[in-house]
Amino acid sequence: MVVSWAKPDAADSGAGGGRSTLWSAVLEWLPGVLRDALVRLPPEWTERAEEIRVRCGRPLEVVAAQDFTFVDPRGRPTRSAAEALHPTKEDCLKLADSVTNRSVYTLEEQLRRGYITLPGGHRIGLAGRAALEGGRIRTLQQFGGFNIRIAREVKGCAGRLVPLLWNPEAGAPHHTLIVSPPQRGKTTLLRDIARLLSAGGWSRGALPDRARKVGIVDERSEIAAVRDGVPSFDVGPRTDVLDACPKAEGMMLMIRALSPEVLIVDEIGRPEDAEAVLEASRAGIAVIAAAHGSGLEDCRRRPSLAPLFAEETFGRVVTLAPRGPAGIVAEVRDGSGRRLAGPLRSA
Repeated sequence: MVVSWAKPDAADSGAGGGRSTLWSAVLEWLPGVLRDALVRLPPEWTERAEEIRVRCGRPLEVVAAQDFTFVDPRGRPTRSAAEALHPTKEDCLKLADSVTNRSVYTLEEQLRRGYITLPGGHRIGLAGRAALEGGRIRTLQQFGGFNIRIAREVKGCAGRLVPLLWNPEAGAPHHTLIVSPPQRGKTTLLRDIARLLSAGGWSRGALPDRARKVGIVDERSEIAAVRDGVPSFDVGPRTDVLDACPKAEGMMLMIRALSPEVLIVDEIGRPEDAEAVLEASRAGIAVIAAAHGSGLEDCRRRPSLAPLFAEETFGRVVTLAPRGPAGIVAEVRDGSGRRLAGPLRSA
């Protein structure tokens, strides 16, 4: 379902500070009292912030690089929960109205999965009361917690990795699985891989790196952040995006209709996702996917991913570092588990 997003009301704009930054763009969705505090937060936090955590009646929090701070009403960082700004029920209701465009019904599918994706690829995880139907979650309501994950584009972060994924015999990337715990940079890495493969020229003459047709199945609208049919992020000139489409269905649609040479998908984990990856690999399409996990062996033990390892689908498994700055490649292994490289930082 397509949702026409409206900006928050100007009357509730609060103090903006005149910043034309990613931080300010995210704050536009917050009610005035929260925005007034966060806009004054020092740059050492705003420039590396990964999450804004809003919890009803509890301290306003900002998370950055596995560190955190509470924020007081004047925008000052503090570790004191008592000194911090405590969002009220009214603040949370205003935030819910803003991010749902005042219509939770148009976002029922996203709410059922516990998140809303805003323009720009920013994802808001939700905590609240689950409404059940037939023993399964139908939607969420009475929101009491919001996790605003800030999407950032980091061009070049995959520059050192892409040559290690290349299969010279096939003249294409190996089928690749990128593994890490949440919030360690998988989506950012996938986005830059798509850009590099779609644009070509990434190997500086060492490999046959012509521009490839790339297909992205972007179920959560985070990789490309499509708006009105156009990606907000640079995913390359030869890239097609299926936005807000379930991964398994989207991969099959891509295969039938859009003839990608490389297929990119985030956070596989269901049996139907694994089957679609197998179908794509059998069709001669290079698949680059991401999954939550602590490493290769952790993924091997997941029942939903076991068929992929049983058929030795992946020629490369990339593990991101669980600690430190996001996006560091801890190691790259081949399909047999042999370590090829690591750690790697952004090019």
